[in-house]
Parts: sequence; structure tokens; C-alpha cells
Amino acid sequence: MYNITVKYFGGKIRRPEGDETIMQYTTDKIRNICLLGHGGDGKSALAEAMLYFTGGSDRLGTAAQGNTVSDFDPEEIKRQISISTSVIPVEWKGKKINLLDTPGYFDFEGEVLQAVRMAETALVVVSAKGGIHYGTTKAINLAKSLNMPQLFFITSIDEEHSDFYGVFDSLKERYGKGVCAISVPIIENEKVTGYVDIVEMKGKRIVNNKVEIIDIPASLQGEIDMLRQLLIESVAEADDDLMEKFFADEPFTEEEIVRGLSRGISDRKVFPVLCGSAATLFGMGILLDFIDKFTSAPKLNAAGATEVYTFKTVADPFVGKLSYFKVLEGTLKAGDTLRNNRKDTDEKFARIFTVRGKTQTEVKELVAGDIGVVAKLASVATGDTLGATDVEIPPVEYPVPNLKMAVYAVAKGEEEKIASGLSKLKEEDPTFTYKVDPETKESIISALGDTQIDIIMSKLKAKYGVSADLRTPKVAYREAIRKKITQQGKYKKQSGGHGQYGDVVIEFEPYDGIDLVFEERIFGGSVPKNFHPAVEKGLRESAAKGVLAGYPVVGLKATLVDGSYHDVDSSEMSFKLAAGVAYKEGLPKASPVILEPIGKLLVHVPDRMMGDIIGDITKRRGQIIGMTPIGDEGYQEIEAEVPMAEMMTYAIDLRSMTRGRGSFTFDFLRYADAPSNVAEKVIADAKAKE
Repeated sequence: MYNITVKYFGGKIRRPEGDETIMQYTTDKIRNICLLGHGGDGKSALAEAMLYFTGGSDRLGTAAQGNTVSDFDPEEIKRQISISTSVIPVEWKGKKINLLDTPGYFDFEGEVLQAVRMAETALVVVSAKGGIHYGTTKAINLAKSLNMPQLFFITSIDEEHSDFYGVFDSLKERYGKGVCAISVPIIENEKVTGYVDIVEMKGKRIVNNKVEIIDIPASLQGEIDMLRQLLIESVAEADDDLMEKFFADEPFTEEEIVRGLSRGISDRKVFPVLCGSAATLFGMGILLDFIDKFTSAPKLNAAGATEVYTFKTVADPFVGKLSYFKVLEGTLKAGDTLRNNRKDTDEKFARIFTVRGKTQTEVKELVAGDIGVVAKLASVATGDTLGATDVEIPPVEYPVPNLKMAVYAVAKGEEEKIASGLSKLKEEDPTFTYKVDPETKESIISALGDTQIDIIMSKLKAKYGVSADLRTPKVAYREAIRKKITQQGKYKKQSGGHGQYGDVVIEFEPYDGIDLVFEERIFGGSVPKNFHPAVEKGLRESAAKGVLAGYPVVGLKATLVDGSYHDVDSSEMSFKLAAGVAYKEGLPKASPVILEPIGKLLVHVPDRMMGDIIGDITKRRGQIIGMTPIGDEGYQEIEAEVPMAEMMTYAIDLRSMTRGRGSFTFDFLRYADAPSNVAEKVIADAKAKE
């Protein structure tokens, strides 16, 4: 464990003064790198440092000052976190490196899933102070699932209590011997004075913005020799020819190391680890050189028919819709018209731009592999492929939004404005849903977490000028009866001229089902058949509102067994009303009960957290059905049945209990009798609203 400070390393690499030429890059000169990792571990700070180091920015912004290029949204500035993916291109030694800076907080996982598919390499950022978090693990697993080459960058080595070697050892222990150090800090008197390049086996430091070769400190030589040997072993395993030389104990040339390292990274057999500090720019040069030398260009055809994929949308009430895209094939030129196959429409790319944070630069063309933005493509949504071919990229599988809140307009009459605004915001963020619950008639927003919902509400007000209140959604209870009874219902009214007369005797009983079942057992024509449909209609309308708390009645069988009629005064309306009287007077005698919805809960949690999660489910009146080991990382799936009323905050609570490591699905299963204390509260709440 080190308690260190770091000297300032290096200045910016600037273009010659007055050189404002926009460089055009071919596909082989493009690198798309997705920055992944746990929230707060320094992804945006690293992107800012790389941009500043390469002369793409005239200041080194920080989240605390709210002036970074990457986090430019007002909500990001206010909260000092990333909530959306930013594209930050940097230029280095004739290459264009598109950095896709993704959020690390789990509420914004959709942004990560969109961005990672546009990159060829994942750069997982890990804090030397915080070490491996669950967000780190999720990032690594995501890269693995996509078979994506992956680098590590251990940052913040200048902070107090940072521990490069501890974090490196943890990565190697958890992810295998393919994890290899490329750069290692030289620490003297608790200060970082340089670094060792493990590939070249040279000590280096920056003096007057130039790299100066220095001796590897004797105190580090043993550690460096071991790390070099680990690198050689990993490189050998990535190349059969090198493996033979390795077993023959023959030394590798630098060219062979470069070849083996490149192949090993591409084949996901080698996972290089570099280090540095975004605050002091330490390590930026070797990181950029490594990306330049060892990562792959997009394997796309720049000579084919033009095709682009829209991976992100930004809804702006003033500028209009902005569509972020990657050119998958060919060369997109300003003025090109491409077919949107999903919508069966043509869209003209009148003006195309590259983007750096929020800054747009107009360009004449973009080649396969490059990333750009275009405004006001009416039919285009996130996930659309445009071009001459019929090939479409499979849609992103977004996580299911399980946190639900009811949305109410603060001012009467603004419900349509809320719906319109949320519809536009959903173009930006496909991970939330908004719809009217047919049961409760409430407008429900479903999201991945409370921070996401809070930001959506803030954007709704800032962009579309409408405020909304959030409330806990109503629970769709039901009512039923538990006893068979027979009830007469008579409706009689005389008001001059023809009167109204209807008389029915109905047998009410429970049955195992949902919809009302209506039957008749009439003998001798006491109620003529032409009035039977009216009786059924009266019962169905009445059953929409139970006698205890006004919830719909289910599992009700009603049989018309007797009654009487009047030749003149009887009508369909009078028999419909008579059926309603029988219902209202009879159901209170039939042992009515409140039913609550029960859901099937599937929770995925680490083994060591099982006890806490099971205990929490039990507190929610849940019943554990079973437990099953899943995957190969020590997780269990818990299956349970839990009342829906107890699950309103579960998305937040589970994340807190598991520190983000748990996930769940929850779906309606059936209705069951509510306990007496729950039923009493439901009935009392209903009466209070009358």
C-alpha cells in the first residue's frame, strides 16, 4: 500500500498554430475504444486527460468544476456523474481514436449496451484506490460476452492510499494469467517519478515534455523481471510459433513480442494493464501509443455500398432530434439518401458532423468505421440500420425496468404535455417505459432505478416545461366471495303511465376462475328469455365494483333461478336494475374477501448474500419456492411468490442490499386472499376516498 503524490508529467501535443485543417481518416487509421467500468472510477476524467494531452482541448476540465467535454448535459454537470455516452475523438500519430465514454452507474446501463457494440476494443478503467467493484466485473463480463478485445487502465495512482500492485494482483487472481502489466509506476520517496515499460524493459520519465530513458530502479528489478516473464508466457500462448521458442528457452525479439501481443489481445488471450493519472496526465503517452500500436481498426469495407447504424438518439426541443451513427460499410457523403429498411422510408443526410462532446464539426464524408451525428431524420430511431442492404443489426437486449412510479400532472390539463414529453425522452432512453395501467387508470413510468426516474422528471421540466409528481402506484386488488347464497332483487317504480317492474332471484356462488359466469335455471317462464341478457348485463356492470372496497369481483358465478314480470311495466332496463339490486344486497352476505395480486419473483444474487435476501423476501410476506445455482461465478437463483404490494421499492432495495450485484424479474402470477390486516387497510383506504 502506497501513500503517494505524483509530479506533473508532460504537456499537450499541439498542432502547429493556425492549422485548423479537418483531417480525413481512412478506415485503417480509426480506432473505436469504449471506456467501461464502475461509476466514479475515472472514465470521464481519463477521456478528458487524453483529449487535453493530444491538444484537442485547451483546458483539463474536471467534474467538480462542471467543465469537462464529456459530461456536458446540465444533469451531468449538476450531479457530477455521467448519465449518457459521449463520443470524444482524439488524434494521435495519424490515427483517430474515437473514445466512447459510458456511464458507470447501473441506472444507465442502456447507454453502455448501445455504445459497446460500436467499439472494437474495450478499455476497462479501474481505480488504484478503490480496486475492483461490481461495475468493473459487469464491464469485463460484457466485453467477454461480445468477444471484444480488452485493456485495463489503473488510474488515480496519484491519490492517497492508492495501490497499483494490489489492484493488479486482484485482476490477475480473478481473471487469469492473461492479465499482463505493460507499464508500472516507479515510486521513490512516496512520489511517482516515472514508469517502467515492460515491453521495452526500459525505465522512462518525462523531462521538459520529452521522454527520457532511465535505469530501472534496483528495488524494482525483481518485480519487473517477474512481470516481464508473465508477459512473455502470455504472448507465447497466443502464438504457436512463439510457444515453440518459449519451450526451447529462446529469447523473443521485440518484433515477435509485438506480433504475439497484438494477436493475443485480438484473440482475448492477453489483457494488458497500463497505469496513470488523469489529473497529472501521467501515463497518457504510453496509453495512446499502446492503442495506436496494439489495437485493431474496424474490420469494415470502405468500398462497399454505404450502410450506417444508429446507436444513440438525443431529443432536443430546439435543435430537433440528433441521431448518432456508425458507418458500417462504404463512405457516407453529405447529401446521400439512404433507405431506412425498418420504417420503409428514405432519409437524406443533408449535412453530417463529427462530434466531440456537444461540439459538432461539419464534414463532407465519413468512412466505414467512423462515428458521426446527423440532425432531423424524422423516421430514424435508435437501432435503425440505413442503407442499400436488407441486413439489420440485431436489437440491443435492454434490461427490464422494474422500478415503477405513478406520474401525475402538477397542473390540471397537462397530462398530454407529460405524455408527449416522455415519448420524446424515450427516444433518448429506450430503457424506460411509460403507459397507462388499464387496471388502475394511472400513468406508470417504469425504469431501472430512482436516479434514472429523477433525471427523466428533471429533463421533462427543463426541456418541455411541464412538472409532474411521482407517487407509489396503486395495487390492482380484486374481490371475491367464499359462500353460496340466494338473493332476490326487485325493482319497482310507478310514476304515472307505464311503470318499471323487474323481479329476479339469483344464486351467487364462488368458482375457480376469473370472469363472471352467468347461467339460468328458469322453469315456467317466470322471467321471459328476452330479459335474460339484461339480467346478465346488470350483473356484469355491478361486478366491476365490489361491495368491500370497490375493486372488481372475480370468480363469481350467478345463476338466475326465479323471478316475476309484469306484462306492461317490465322492460330490459327494469330487469338490469333488478339484477343490480340482487348483487348489492346479496354479496355482503356471501362472505366477501379482498384478493391481492401475487407475483413470481426470480432473484439472482451471489451465494454469500443468500441469507440476507431470503430474510428480506420473508419480511415482504414472500414464500420461497426454491433455489438453484446458476453460471460459474457463485450466483444463486431464488424463486419466490411475493405479494405485489410489497414489491414497489424492491428495485432500489435489492440494489442497496447487494451493492448492485443482484438482479431480478417479477411478473404477475395469480390472486390470493389478502391477510385480514391487509384487507382491513385496503377497505379503510377505499372508504376514506369516498
